[in-house]
Amino acid sequence: MMFLSPTKGSVTMEEMIGQLHEYVKEDTEAKYKVIIGTDSHTTRRVTTLVTAVIIHRLGKGARFFYRKKSSRPLHDLRTRIYKETELSLELVDILNRAGMSSLLADWPLEIHIDIGQQGDTKVLIQEICGWVTSVGYEARIKPMSFGASAVADRFAE
Repeated sequence: MMFLSPTKGSVTMEEMIGQLHEYVKEDTEAKYKVIIGTDSHTTRRVTTLVTAVIIHRLGKGARFFYRKKSSRPLHDLRTRIYKETELSLELVDILNRAGMSSLLADWPLEIHIDIGQQGDTKVLIQEICGWVTSVGYEARIKPMSFGASAVADRFAE
């Protein structure tokens, strides 16, 4: 599985995990959050889904990586939001198995979901947030879900 970094370019999942560990080692006194969020963009022919992995050094910056995936067009909003959430949760499991479990155990993990109190997605808040919290993660929605609504969104087109 490959990821992209604005500063490092294309990296393997193992390289990404190593770089995230190195980032934490640069300042062991700082507090961190691990954030995973997915956003999508749909055209008539394809839906592009972008999942971002962010390590946020609180008050002192962040590093992020992302991966893109294409699927058949997902025009239904509910289906698209469910797919975005599924990809975020799936990536957490993959990262845990690939050697990132120590970071995920040491620092809070947030799943950022591109839904909010405004607009059509407000009807999905309870069920999507319930899903994320039921599997043991913290759910963030707009305006606090920058991992999905800003970072992943930036690369979704």
